[in-house]
Amino acid sequence: MARPGPVAVRTPPGTGRRTPGRQSAHFVGPAFVAAVAYVDPGNFATNVTAGSRYGFALLWVVLVANAVAMLVQYLSAKLGIATGMNLSEMCRERYGRRLRIGLWVQAELVIMMTDLAEVVGGALALNMLFGVPLPVGGALTVAGMLLVLLFQQRGRRQFEAVITALLAVVLVAFVYQTFRAHIDGGAAVRGLAPSLPGRDSALLAVGIVGATVMPHAIYLHSALTQELVRPGRDSSAPGSDGRRSAGTGLAAARRAGVRMSALDVVAALSIAAVVNASILMAATSLHGSGADSLTDAYGAFGTIFGGFAATVFGIALLASGLAASCVGVYSGQIVMQGFLRRSVPIWQRRLVSLLPAAAVLCLGVDPTLALVLSQVVLSFGVPFALVPLLRFTGDPALMGELVNRRVTRVAAVVAAALIIAMNAYLIVMVVA
Repeated sequence: MARPGPVAVRTPPGTGRRTPGRQSAHFVGPAFVAAVAYVDPGNFATNVTAGSRYGFALLWVVLVANAVAMLVQYLSAKLGIATGMNLSEMCRERYGRRLRIGLWVQAELVIMMTDLAEVVGGALALNMLFGVPLPVGGALTVAGMLLVLLFQQRGRRQFEAVITALLAVVLVAFVYQTFRAHIDGGAAVRGLAPSLPGRDSALLAVGIVGATVMPHAIYLHSALTQELVRPGRDSSAPGSDGRRSAGTGLAAARRAGVRMSALDVVAALSIAAVVNASILMAATSLHGSGADSLTDAYGAFGTIFGGFAATVFGIALLASGLAASCVGVYSGQIVMQGFLRRSVPIWQRRLVSLLPAAAVLCLGVDPTLALVLSQVVLSFGVPFALVPLLRFTGDPALMGELVNRRVTRVAAVVAAALIIAMNAYLIVMVVA
């Protein structure tokens, strides 16, 4: 699949130099595509299960994970803008063959787990809304994904618009669900205090992290921004020394791009945070009911709030599955091209990556449990993308003046250590 069309900082024919407002607008959009990964069916499964079983107790995990995601996606966007290369390409250039192949294999596993979540989520939604059998629903979800991907072939803006529209559907749906749930404000505030009530809560907490700080979105975001600024005479600034002016203009364009990308990330992931918190808070209305699967939640929402609320839940799940599946396929192409300099037709990639989802749908595996476990696998995959990202964005030779500042480095290291510590804690809990 082709990369998004390059948007160079250049002068449009017949219009003079691009105005700051029009130039800045080109940096808005990539974060909204990446943000879809943060509100996929895996988030539905982990947040619904957490809210139903533990009330507001894991709300703090959702908010901390989203804060970490903002920092990580900002660094990913900055890497693409500063170097003109995405994270997988940088790993290929900077690491030896064995390490490079190892990182590629784990990245493909991560994307396979992502595909499982999207397809199973879409199949569940179609089953809830229309009674479509799960295997058929999975096939229809894949067909819908391919239809949405046609917009990517027509250009970056059309693709971003469709993905953002699907994200808006999910946002509106769960804001509505939250208002219907009549949230206890005091209980929600108490849920901001870090705690892990019960053995299973550790599994859910790690699943929430994996569903939020998604590894494939880290690779994706750097690819979406890597050609937003590129060298050329059009990036030059007025002056007597053409080369010096060109370098100054390019540096200024990159600084502006990083600033606008930061705003893009904050806006998009704030929406994702609202959605994730809303899913968990809406599910607290099911606390103590035993309805901790997506199918049970759909039925319980219908019983408690009426059929319309249940339908809204199903539509939101379907929209998230379609949007996130497209983003997953796109990320898979970027990862393979970056690590191996190779690509395969979409249908071949889908045929392989959909095998786990097909097994879940055809063999009668509990779909919600499969979704939660897939997100746990994603959490274990985060450090393999995050550690190289921190290394590259902290390298002055690569990043120049856009290298991470000390406060950014400290925050990023703390975030990485927190994720690794949670993964290790889960392993200890399982082994013990």
